Amino acid sequence: MTAKVIDGKAIAARVREEVKEEVAEITSEYGMPPGLEVILIGDNPASAIYVRNKGRASEKVGIRSQTHRLPKTVTTEEVLDLIDELNADETVHGLFVQLPVPDQVDEKALQRRISPAKDVDGLNPVNIGLLSLGEDCLVPATPSGIIDMLKREDLPIYGQNVTIVGRSNIVGKPFYMLCVREHATPTICHTRTRDLAAETRRADILVAAVGVPGLIKEDMVKPGAVVVDVGISRVDDPSTERGWRWGGDVAFDEVKEVASAITPVPGGVGPLTIAWLLKNCAKAARRLMSG
Repeated sequence: MTAKVIDGKAIAARVREEVKEEVAEITSEYGMPPGLEVILIGDNPASAIYVRNKGRASEKVGIRSQTHRLPKTVTTEEVLDLIDELNADETVHGLFVQLPVPDQVDEKALQRRISPAKDVDGLNPVNIGLLSLGEDCLVPATPSGIIDMLKREDLPIYGQNVTIVGRSNIVGKPFYMLCVREHATPTICHTRTRDLAAETRRADILVAAVGVPGLIKEDMVKPGAVVVDVGISRVDDPSTERGWRWGGDVAFDEVKEVASAITPVPGGVGPLTIAWLLKNCAKAARRLMSG
């Protein structure tokens, strides 16, 4: 068996086209485009690239995007003051702080201060609580994108055993709750789980989101399972011109021989994350503009 490789770029392109249509309707109906504001603290090169990509993607679908660049010496209070200003701005419908932030900045305080109605990252405790109750809310983009991807690929979720390796607030935990909502039976694991391989081999759907390159090997995967690789790390590779490549949490070449479907890195989950961030912004804008 050789797994079907799921084309995340193609799915993300379809999502962006849907968002573009939604944004055009919102702009026509309310006389202004959705506005997405990003707070970028410090000079982390990877963060700068992510923010630039999100800005370009926003513009392509008609969302007005602006980045607020703050020095790495900024205080928590200074960032909170900016968040308060953007919360009060009626032309701003989506707002997030690019992570990670410098050590002196209280990340959780920033997430609590962002208005739940504008919280396109879905990390405000209000949105997390609504998600846990199964109510409609803004949900983190990566887990939303994975659920959408599985449905678009006609891969069943209902009744499936789902194992999630990774317990982060932005992927593992919200994906667990989305699986419950979809009537799957999820198990959440991490790098300290006793006999991790025994847990992963039970999975009909295995999601790796722990940031350990090549953690999931062939013998850890149930034959015919769907494998979703969320991790992305820089891996040394002398065979490439630049001496390195991007790699995921899954040993792709091994696992594709036992899985029924698998996402690559790059080109799998990553593009879906940006597309669903835009979808969240359009959803927030419609809600806010409609009163």
